Amino acid sequence: MFNRIPSRDVVSWSIMIFGFVKCGQGQKALDLFHLMQKEGLQPNSLTFVGMLNACASVGALEDGRHAHEQKIQKGWESDFGVGSSLVDMYAKCGSMEEASRVFNNMPAHDVVSCTAMIFGHLKHGQVYEAMDLFQLMQQEGLQPDHVTFVGVLNACASVGALEEGRCAHEQIIQRGWESDIFVGNSLVDMYAQCASIDDAWRVFNKMPSRSPVSWSVMILGLVKCGQGQNALELYRQMEQEGVQPDAVTFVGVLNACASIVALEEGKYAHEQIIQSGCKADVFVGNSLIDMYAKCGSMEDAQRVFNEMPSHNVVSWTTMLQGCAMHGHGKEAIQHFEQMCEEGVKPDIVAFLCLLSACSHAGLADEGLRCFHSMSTDYMIYPEPEHYSCMVDLLGHAGRPHEAEDMIKGMPCKPNATIWLALLGACRIHGNLEMGERVAKHVLELDPENATAIEQLR
Repeated sequence: MFNRIPSRDVVSWSIMIFGFVKCGQGQKALDLFHLMQKEGLQPNSLTFVGMLNACASVGALEDGRHAHEQKIQKGWESDFGVGSSLVDMYAKCGSMEEASRVFNNMPAHDVVSCTAMIFGHLKHGQVYEAMDLFQLMQQEGLQPDHVTFVGVLNACASVGALEEGRCAHEQIIQRGWESDIFVGNSLVDMYAQCASIDDAWRVFNKMPSRSPVSWSVMILGLVKCGQGQNALELYRQMEQEGVQPDAVTFVGVLNACASIVALEEGKYAHEQIIQSGCKADVFVGNSLIDMYAKCGSMEDAQRVFNEMPSHNVVSWTTMLQGCAMHGHGKEAIQHFEQMCEEGVKPDIVAFLCLLSACSHAGLADEGLRCFHSMSTDYMIYPEPEHYSCMVDLLGHAGRPHEAEDMIKGMPCKPNATIWLALLGACRIHGNLEMGERVAKHVLELDPENATAIEQLR
């Protein structure tokens, strides 16, 4: 229809640009915006809003900056719609500094601009800044909408801010947003992440309608709170009500199976994953590996890993963790080498799993080699957990003096856990002299430690 219009005005172009954005075709919206300008039509403020939304959807920061320059030239500095879209664009494109600059230069703020900033802060891990902005927004007399509340609840969930979440819940009730499904899902998630599972149940049971996300959030929340069996029962209820699970649901179910070592239920879930077409999802694949490993079936875990169309660092790390769990040190080293050969850069967690695997298998020399390669080959500097693992490895291998030297050479002060790892090795090998010396270090850091006290008696 657009192509058939004999004479298109700026409204026609703007509607088409917004249409592309709404249908998830941001790049086509940008191409249309550039074509519009080539044909000599001058965009209005609404067109710029659509164009900025397109930039935000595809991360086109430079196009967004160019649009910002045009906005300044046209004198639309005070336009609320353009200003809010600029804030949103910069935040979603990863430039919070520019988003903050635009936000602070706005003559006044509206709910949209504040909400965009809140989500921008959340995206960049600036949770407390998001919560502070929510307070400032209310101080300025702005009434948050349901989208704002979703952002605030996500912030509370990420840092376990239960009281702030409850305050937000009270406001949600007052403003009549409790029946909104997105708000309801965020409330369930917030309470679950804050370990208030009874509150999460209450919200879930009161929801007038539920999406697959609602069920998934509740299942994941139950797993997080150590109620794996209840999570599986809820999944069965979900099936009975005819709700189709998605990839996130399956991740929750597999985590529940792993947490209570329910291998048969995990295999049943695996069959459903294959039937649903979610098998290729990398997150589902990673959860399958984890479930099989924790349920004692490394053969199935390896089979799932081999069948995955692609792997990320979590896939490899999960396999390394499974090898560590079952004492398969040499297999862990082989996986690690293959991971590096395929161009996947290991992270600090992958090294911890690798060292743990070497420790459980008693591979002291291999563990030392991997430990030293962290900083020399990968520029990853060991944290206390890595030192603790190495001390345990060397101590149990009958090399406690090397373990003690490693502790003394740490760039930071060793914690009680690291000294306790060495103390355990001293007790195993009957090294009383070193055991007394190490026990004193433990008591300096943890005066009530029963193991150290017993060693000195």
